[in-house]
Amino acid sequence: MISVVGHTAIDHLFQVPDLPGRHNSTYITDHKIYFGGGAANIAAGIATLGEKCRLVSAVGSDFPGSEYDRWLRDLGVEQDFMVVDGARTATAYVFTDDAGDQETFFEWGASVAFAEAEAPVLDFVHMATADPDFNVRVAEKSKFASFDPGQDLLRYTPDALEIILANIDILFSNNHEMDRMCDMLGLERQALIASVPMVITTHGARGSALYMEGEEHHIPAVRVEAVDPTGAGDSYRAGFLTAFRKGYAPLDCCRAGAVVSSFVVERVGTQTNLPDWERMIGRYQKVFGEPGRTA
Repeated sequence: MISVVGHTAIDHLFQVPDLPGRHNSTYITDHKIYFGGGAANIAAGIATLGEKCRLVSAVGSDFPGSEYDRWLRDLGVEQDFMVVDGARTATAYVFTDDAGDQETFFEWGASVAFAEAEAPVLDFVHMATADPDFNVRVAEKSKFASFDPGQDLLRYTPDALEIILANIDILFSNNHEMDRMCDMLGLERQALIASVPMVITTHGARGSALYMEGEEHHIPAVRVEAVDPTGAGDSYRAGFLTAFRKGYAPLDCCRAGAVVSSFVVERVGTQTNLPDWERMIGRYQKVFGEPGRTA
């Protein structure tokens, strides 16, 4: 089973002509509400791909019995939830302009409960966006761990980040997060990469890179008609982790991540077009050929 730790949230997705910047305004051309939260997105992706998944998260009293609750249960996601009475489930407000650039504002809501929660002992865990101290405790107790700082990177201290990096097996980040971590730790990029056994960095439409055993591998993005980039990184992680758990080689896991991501960006919403394993493999074979297992 793959455990995923982090936010379950409601996504408010806004379309605007452009991102106005400070002291300016713009108008909203579209506003839709979807299921979201980085950890929940990844868990939903893993479950849809057919792998058993446990979601360790915090939700408000508005969540039990909700449509989102039923959705996750129907997918087969095992819920290990802290339900915070009187709190609202975390909410993300994502603004995307006509060029595909984004800005996100995140209301933690019930997710503040992570700060005082006891960390579980997990065999195989992915730590998504969550409280930094909670993720530190999870990393220290887990047997195999991957980590994705996401938009919560600004909440980490250098000390917390160093502890996590010393206790993980895989680091996921985008290019901007990688630069920010280097600045926080006073490291050159190659030194940071060398400190973790496996590093995957995503570059949007330019694909992704895998760093492992002193080598760099480039993985192209799967070309589709992209409608909404929200959730692309989460679905990449879901595809990678599912393939990795099934025993596929790391480079093929990255390709699986790219394929799953290509489905998600074809529709608005982070969980609206998640593929099952059969659909994923069908597109994988068309783009990359046959994947290979490590054993």
